[in-house]
Amino acid sequence: MATLEDRELALIGKVELRIALADSDLKLEAILKTFLAPLLLKLASEHVNVRNKVIKVCQHINTRILSPTIKIPVASLLSQFKEHSDTPLIRHFDLIYIQQGIDRLSKSERVELLPSIFHGLAADAARSLTHGAILLNLVFRLLPQLSLPPRGTKEDDDFRERLGFRENPTDSKFLATWLGKAILLNLVGNRPAAHATSIPFVNSCPGLSSGEYEVLTMGKKETWDSSKSVGINLSDTKITIAKFLASGAFTDEERFLPAIFASAEPDSRISSIGDDILKRTTTNISLEDPILLNELFRLYCGSEDTTDQKAPLPVNNSLKIRILGYLSKSNNAIKFSDNIVFIVENSLALGQANDGLAQFSGHGLKKSKLHSAIFSFMNWIARMGAPKDLELISPKLVYSLRDYIENQGWPQPKESLAHDPTELSLRGYAYECIGLLAKSSPKKLFWDPNIDMLRFLFHSLSLDGSGDNIPVSVEEALGSILNSFSDPMDTETLDALRNFFLENMKLQVGQSSLIHTNSKILRSPRFVTLRFSNRCLAYSDVVARWINLMALGSGPGERSEVIEEGKKGLDPYWYKMLHSSVTPSAQARENPSLVFFPDFVQLIEYFFSTSSPDEMDVDDPSTMENFPSKMITAYAPAVSYCRLALVAQAFSIAKSNPEIDANWEKQMESDITSNETSRQKIRSFLETLSRTEKGQFALSLYFKSCFDGMIWNNGEGLERCGEYFVEFFGVAPDSLAYNLSSGVIKIMESVNSNKIASRSIAAHALGLLASHESCSLETLHTIIGTLTKRVNSWKDAVGTEANRVHGSILSLAYLISRLSHRGRLRFIEEENINAFLSLVLEILESSKDNLLLEAALLSIDQFSIFSLDLPSRIKPPHSARLLLGRIVKMAKSGDEKATLALGHISMEFSEIEKDTDSIFTQILENLFALHEVRQPEFQFAVGEALSCVAIGWESKSLIVALDTGCAPPTTPIRSDTLSTTMDKILDDCKSTKPTMRKACSIWLLCLIQFCGHFPETVSRLRRCQTAFKNFLSDRDDLVQETASRGLTLLYEKGDKDLKDNLIHDLVFSFTGTNANLAGNVDNETQLFEPGALPTGDGSVSTYKDIMSLATEVGDPSLVYRFMSLATNNAIWSSRAAFGRFGLSNILSDSSIDGYLAKNPKLYPKLFRYRFDPNTNVQRSMNDIWMALVKDTGATVDKHFDYIMEDILKSVLGKEWRVRQASCAAIADLIQGRIIDKYEKYLSQIWTLAFKVLDDIKESVRTAAMNLCRVLTGTLIRNLESGHSHTTDAMLKNVMPFLMSPAGVEASAQEVQMFALDTVLKISKKAGAALRPFIPSLVERLIGLLSTLEPQAVNYLHLNASKYNLTEEKIDAARLVNVQSSPIMDAIEKCLDQLDEPTMKTLAPNLENAIKQAVGMPSKAGCSRVLVSLSTRHNNLFRPYADTFLQVLQRAVMDRNETVASAYASSAGYVARLASDEQILNLLSFSKKLYFDSEDRFAALSTEFLPFVFVVKHDNVEHAKELFEKTWNENVGGSRAIVLYLKEIIALAVEHMNSPRWGVKHTSALAIADIVSSSASELDIKNAQSLWEPLQQAIAGKTWDGKEEVLAAFAKFANTAYVNKNPQITQEMKKFMLREARRNNPLYQQHALRSVALFSESPNAPELSSEVFELVAPIIQPKGEEEDEMDVDSKKEGESTKTVAQAILVNALLALFSSINPELLDGQALEVRLTKVAELVQQVRPNATTSVQSVIFEGIKKMFDRMSKHRANNNKLKFERDEKSLIQFFQIIEPLDDGAEALRQKRCNAAEAIAQFSRSGNSLRLIQQAVREALSREKAISVQSGLERILEISSAAQSLSKS
Repeated sequence: MATLEDRELALIGKVELRIALADSDLKLEAILKTFLAPLLLKLASEHVNVRNKVIKVCQHINTRILSPTIKIPVASLLSQFKEHSDTPLIRHFDLIYIQQGIDRLSKSERVELLPSIFHGLAADAARSLTHGAILLNLVFRLLPQLSLPPRGTKEDDDFRERLGFRENPTDSKFLATWLGKAILLNLVGNRPAAHATSIPFVNSCPGLSSGEYEVLTMGKKETWDSSKSVGINLSDTKITIAKFLASGAFTDEERFLPAIFASAEPDSRISSIGDDILKRTTTNISLEDPILLNELFRLYCGSEDTTDQKAPLPVNNSLKIRILGYLSKSNNAIKFSDNIVFIVENSLALGQANDGLAQFSGHGLKKSKLHSAIFSFMNWIARMGAPKDLELISPKLVYSLRDYIENQGWPQPKESLAHDPTELSLRGYAYECIGLLAKSSPKKLFWDPNIDMLRFLFHSLSLDGSGDNIPVSVEEALGSILNSFSDPMDTETLDALRNFFLENMKLQVGQSSLIHTNSKILRSPRFVTLRFSNRCLAYSDVVARWINLMALGSGPGERSEVIEEGKKGLDPYWYKMLHSSVTPSAQARENPSLVFFPDFVQLIEYFFSTSSPDEMDVDDPSTMENFPSKMITAYAPAVSYCRLALVAQAFSIAKSNPEIDANWEKQMESDITSNETSRQKIRSFLETLSRTEKGQFALSLYFKSCFDGMIWNNGEGLERCGEYFVEFFGVAPDSLAYNLSSGVIKIMESVNSNKIASRSIAAHALGLLASHESCSLETLHTIIGTLTKRVNSWKDAVGTEANRVHGSILSLAYLISRLSHRGRLRFIEEENINAFLSLVLEILESSKDNLLLEAALLSIDQFSIFSLDLPSRIKPPHSARLLLGRIVKMAKSGDEKATLALGHISMEFSEIEKDTDSIFTQILENLFALHEVRQPEFQFAVGEALSCVAIGWESKSLIVALDTGCAPPTTPIRSDTLSTTMDKILDDCKSTKPTMRKACSIWLLCLIQFCGHFPETVSRLRRCQTAFKNFLSDRDDLVQETASRGLTLLYEKGDKDLKDNLIHDLVFSFTGTNANLAGNVDNETQLFEPGALPTGDGSVSTYKDIMSLATEVGDPSLVYRFMSLATNNAIWSSRAAFGRFGLSNILSDSSIDGYLAKNPKLYPKLFRYRFDPNTNVQRSMNDIWMALVKDTGATVDKHFDYIMEDILKSVLGKEWRVRQASCAAIADLIQGRIIDKYEKYLSQIWTLAFKVLDDIKESVRTAAMNLCRVLTGTLIRNLESGHSHTTDAMLKNVMPFLMSPAGVEASAQEVQMFALDTVLKISKKAGAALRPFIPSLVERLIGLLSTLEPQAVNYLHLNASKYNLTEEKIDAARLVNVQSSPIMDAIEKCLDQLDEPTMKTLAPNLENAIKQAVGMPSKAGCSRVLVSLSTRHNNLFRPYADTFLQVLQRAVMDRNETVASAYASSAGYVARLASDEQILNLLSFSKKLYFDSEDRFAALSTEFLPFVFVVKHDNVEHAKELFEKTWNENVGGSRAIVLYLKEIIALAVEHMNSPRWGVKHTSALAIADIVSSSASELDIKNAQSLWEPLQQAIAGKTWDGKEEVLAAFAKFANTAYVNKNPQITQEMKKFMLREARRNNPLYQQHALRSVALFSESPNAPELSSEVFELVAPIIQPKGEEEDEMDVDSKKEGESTKTVAQAILVNALLALFSSINPELLDGQALEVRLTKVAELVQQVRPNATTSVQSVIFEGIKKMFDRMSKHRANNNKLKFERDEKSLIQFFQIIEPLDDGAEALRQKRCNAAEAIAQFSRSGNSLRLIQQAVREALSREKAISVQSGLERILEISSAAQSLSKS
């Protein structure tokens, strides 16, 4: 029995025999078709002999099938290949024959193989990479044969399923991947390995590994050599692949990477396809997918190992740029830190040329583009990366960027780059990236003792000269890292920063760099240095403050921002604001307002350093060593800053740290100058400090610095140094004066200064220092002698010498008074003192020099203050009463110093002498009498003087006057002066005299302030309250404000019991029950302007309102707090003394916290008040808020709902202030907060905001618009961030409202435009979140296209002909505007987000929009949407194509051609997706539309056009325009009137007698129009038919428009009918004259012109006599009594004079036209001419230019007409020596008068006269006048005319002689 092996061998043998016996190719082909595949199956036999036999047979077959005509059964072999995946040998032989036979198949047979090849392709390649390579090669060879369906068609949608990819997505993904690799394939540069002996190549193809390269090339050169028989064209294959990828065979995810590869190809045929794919797919790809990101990084980075079969090389530069573009859109890209570092380090490396990546880095433009893309990528990750991720990579990236810059050449670029603008611009980009990246890791990059990176950036700023934009980039980089220096740094780093900043501040532009000796400083780094110093170094840092002073001392050429930054650095409030985000220290947390000044001792030593205290001497210039000539401008600020540091340190030690706010410096100044407690704290601190050696040294040095500043530059002094010296002297320990006593003589130079401020302060300092016991008697006597000698010369002193006398008087006054106070007056002889006093008194009595008077007054003032016993020292002829009288006189003139002197003089007298004639009583009475002076500031001086009179040295106004450190002098006894003074003022407060009331309110306030510590004042506080309360209702604003301040001060002065009693009384006074206070104030007394304090239901305006508000929040004491808000006068903000009257001090009461904790109702009230439109209220409420609320954020969060609800109730309040404040408050409230906090209010906020957008008040609308912007900005930011929950919540609330009638359909334009703008922004940013709103949104936006079109476009469309335009051109422009409209862009964005459910909802909305669209833009928008859906979203739109094609059949019938064309075009696009049946319906509709249409109007034109012609003369403008347009569109000219003449006449005559005047006039005008437009074309019959209607039309009274009928009547005389019937002219003559005699001036002017027209007709009768009679009354001048007033007429504003002028002009025309030589003989003509000349001569003297012009033209026309008649009939002769000719010539003389145009008309008239003249007399007259005019004429044209007249006249003379 035969074995299996034998049977198999037998079968194979039979097949072999069959093959061998086949004697033709056809037989062999048939055998192979049947047996080849089964034969190859035997290769799976387990018997070797069988397999060998099969191979042997195959070898025989191979020899037989060489002929290309023999087909091989490729399909069966391919099927067998797929089925036997486990038998490699079978698959191998199958592929051999498939490869050999595939080219022998027909195109259709080859295409049918592709689905089989695709099926299981991924698995086939996985089993054998060699088989996979062969299959891919087959795909590349077959793809060109594959016909791709049109994109967007149903076939394209089914293409993926047809190829089998829908069931096998693994295969499509595999195929797409390898198609992409094929696009990357590049055969250029492949070379054999140096060590290779066979065919393998070393891979140099970017983007591919060696293994991938082998697969694509199959290890053969010939694979992609198109010149070979088996080769393929690579470029054509890539194009085919790109087109295949663009088809529906692949998903967006599959084709995305290959599309990127294609887009980077240099062949535009490929790249354009790739770009197109990316445009359609990118929106559907998630760039946050880690798998995709990993692949992109893998492609970019590749591998440096070219021998690794699996390691791909990096892609080329073009593709790298593309990849970076997509990485720069991914937030997750930052997580691939190693890859990012690799990209930057390798791509930015220059000068590397190894076998690795550098060989692919590229050069030139590509390299620059790559670097630019890298910088953009780094910019992206720096902005979007998480801090933790950035901290890992930023140091490496920063150093790579630095290497990049340095490799270009640094600080100056290499010569090779100096002329490469692209690379130099990238250099700036590199600096900016350093800044953005470095701020994420400051500790690693900057916090080291070397601060190397910071030095690099600063040196780059100073030295880099690459271009003008480089410093901008470096400054931007430094600005980026500035905020990263907020955390505390170690000591070494801080020391390095200090030294570095000091170095930078010393740099000068142009000097050589210390670091780079070959470079020079190009730009100063001072500004940036200051910013870093102020940020990095603590406010207590002495060096930092010195750096600020260096900025102030930079010199006059320094930039203003540098000086400004220096000033900011010295301001603790600015420093506090700058560092508000920095984590505060423990001490700062306890007191948030605390800012530590530098230590005073350290500050002084650093600024004004000297060796030691023992070496201090006035000759020692050490205080100015640090301030050379250029720095001297910083000296005074340095002294001032040290002073503030000293005071701050004194307050700090006394546990009363000053509040550092915006007004901290003013408050501190006030404390220093007027607060006794504060001065005592400073004095105690100085005494404590002086007990230590360093402290004593520092104080002495500060004292010396003030002194040196005062005497600087020969006494000119530096700003305020002298003031600080005097101020310091009054509180410093007495021992400090010893160090400066020997230099007192130097002050004499300042005393002699020409600056009054320097003299005054130096005199004060001299008095203090020379009176000190440390000053020797010899020096003292020398000074007094010098000063006395100069003072004695006061009478003769002028100019500079007078200034010195002024300074000397002041010096003696201060010196003598301080000697007296110190008890050292005994060292001066009494005679000298008395002599000086006498001199002062003499100056007061006799001098007229204001300076000397001021000095003398101050001397008396100082003597009185320090008790020199002035009354006893005044000797005759002087007396105290005379002195008092002189000072009182000065005081009454408004001199505040004289007023204060009165108060101080009273301190020399006792109140015991209180008789009516005593000086004390007179002083007091004179001060009271000063209430007549109206200046408010002056009354404060009176109040201060009264306090001195009342209690002397106990008055707090004299705190500063005590400047010697000694106890105050003893004041004469004062027991009841204060009581009587206050009683009198309180009584005078009841006065009705305005000046008295104002003065008393101010005096009372001053007495409470300066004498409030006395029992007499305290006991009268209730009476004071009554007085102030009464003043609150005063009509004077200042009195009201003073009263408000007074009430606040009363509350501050009282103890707890007094405060309670005051509140109790005030409450009772307001309620009206048992009031304890007298007065006439009621509940309705107004305090604030209405709306000044909005509360929600109304505003605080009356006391009753204040009480209600106080009751609401639960604390009646708030009444006093709110009183301080009624202060709007500038006087309060300008006087520092009243700074402590402010509201914030009162609200610091500790009881506030207690009641607020129980009554939080004040929070929403105050929060809204902070945004009040009134800046004063706003400022006050912010003060309240800052005093009450320590942590604004926490407080608002805690009470958020309560505040929001309260504000929302107020948004629509009755008062505009309430509405405006509420809008601003809501905007502030929601900013920076998560939406969850206010989501429930969002819809209500939008609704209210849009309502207020249409507010009647502009400022409220502005506030509402700002609120809407905040809402929109918040929404857009949330949309951009992509937070789905937040986005959905916001859109859910916002979109329905925006699409409502309150939004985009609002009646208010501002609301509508803002809503639309918001919708457009949302549509661009919302993405898929917008889908629920797309259907309604698209419909509304389409409607808005027409709604928002400017009205001017519609007007232009209706009046196109007026502007030489056509409706078609306008519509074309409108169509372009629609296509480029932002609304259309928004619609496109919405369509891009469509999905199937949304499209289903959109379809009926869109259909409705098409049907209801009214305006052309909306209809064009509908067509545009249909086109977009048909092309870009065809898969979604296909099910609805038939429906919309039916809708479009109705739409294309639109009247507007542009709209119809647009709809027709869109129908073509929709038809691509429609069914065959619907397309055939469309074709039938089109045929019917074309062939069956008819012009109905043309068929009925006989009926329509006559009616249209008549009605187009209607007096209603709109109707007239409409019918004129219809007429013009349907007729071809004037002949059409004749065509329809019979019908028109019949229709017009029928309605000529209509009772409706409008219809009657319309008919008359129609008849007139026929005559006017067709008179010359009318035959006798037609003209005859018009004669009767024309007479009927002209009959009756005048009406607007009748002048047109009359003009037509005149033209009728030219018709053939009149010519044939001359008798008609007599009837016409009667009509014309009758109409011309009508009394309507407006009508008469036109009637006279018609008479002239009629007279010129060849058929006209002779009517000159009648015309003379008609025009004579018009031409003859009127008497004065007949002159009419110049008034406006009823028509178009024509004045009476204008109308009269027109009548005169037309009368002259009629006059000249009436002369018809054909109807007159010679004598009659001469008579008529004489009459015309006489009439014209009456007009000529006063004729205007227009009248003269008519006269000259009429004369010319008349004589031309006579000359023409004489030429035809020589019988015309003149008698009497042509008298009339001479008259006419005299009328036009002189010929050279008037403008050139008028002279030309004179010349023409003269020429006509000369042409007609034949008499020697007239010709001689003409020649003489012409020659005279010719000698003066300059115009060439007139000269030519005059010369022509001479020629004519000469010829006429010759003719007459002959």
